[in-house]
Amino acid sequence: MIRLHVTTDLSPGAAAAPTLDQSRYLTQVMRLKAGDELLVFNGRDGEWRATIAEVLKKGVILRAEAQVRAQINPPDVHLLIATVKKSALEFAVEKATELGAARISLVTTQRTQAQHLRLDRLDAIAEESAEQTGRLDVPLVDAPRKLDAILDGWDASRRLMFCDETGGAPAIPALQAAGGSSWAILIGPEGGFSPEEGERLRSLPFATSVSLGPRILRADTAATTALTLWQAAIGDWDR
Repeated sequence: MIRLHVTTDLSPGAAAAPTLDQSRYLTQVMRLKAGDELLVFNGRDGEWRATIAEVLKKGVILRAEAQVRAQINPPDVHLLIATVKKSALEFAVEKATELGAARISLVTTQRTQAQHLRLDRLDAIAEESAEQTGRLDVPLVDAPRKLDAILDGWDASRRLMFCDETGGAPAIPALQAAGGSSWAILIGPEGGFSPEEGERLRSLPFATSVSLGPRILRADTAATTALTLWQAAIGDWDR
């Protein structure tokens, strides 16, 4: 059944108005009509069975019928990734959403190359991926911030998985030994972190330096690999 992310509060009989693009998708691509059913979620109220109550000239009106899944939170892991080329960044956002990242933050490092970013496009990719993978929420995508500023304001209760291309411990045993349930994963830019950045990251008491293997990975591959390793060591497989 089609799943759609909406922003409206959901309760029995509640009306929801999808965006114009979502309405076109429902009526013009999927050919739904009044009375047809779909699933909707808003990241707060769980997943609901809904029906198309009205088809208007400029959109549709949905009516929530019954909750089919209670709301659950995603695993408490954030992805921090240096801004890289458009295609790689879009792939990383899509896969991070599929792998359960609760938040995706873009990072500017000393070796980050200037990129033209469209946060609305990244938000749309995260939303579409959440709809397709059965998530009950959509991860936030944060605008780029400098790495130093992020580390200066870091909450030390959140562990940091530093993916170190110059070395580091095998990821799964290192993560399990570090413990903790709140984590962030840091992926560097093309060309890697500068020596100064690497030295600072390795000195942080809340950071765990890990290796992703003997080969140098592209940023999008590294993000997917790191999240998979985190899931294998600490993640939410039992849910």
